[in-house]
Amino acid sequence: GIPDLLLCDQLGFFHFIELKFTTTNKVDLRPSQVAWLTRHRHSSSWVLVKKQTKPTETAEVFLFKGADAVDLKMEGLDKVEPEFRCKQPFKWETIFHLISPI
Repeated sequence: GIPDLLLCDQLGFFHFIELKFTTTNKVDLRPSQVAWLTRHRHSSSWVLVKKQTKPTETAEVFLFKGADAVDLKMEGLDKVEPEFRCKQPFKWETIFHLISPI
């Protein structure tokens, strides 16, 4: 269940990021991933989802707090409010600033 990415910022703080890809509004978080994100909901834990329904369609990314893992698993992208979302070209600077606001 440990998230895919461990990011260490310039101040030495750690941030955990679970990466997901979907072609629908469903986010396929495994029970162990939901448990880890819920257990560590007070940490800097995140779920970053890339959605692209067709190869010819513009992709979109959604950034959620790890504390939203249960709702995200049960309700999907269309029912849970992300911290941030954008279509391609992705605004990585904004995403990284939300994850690590230094």
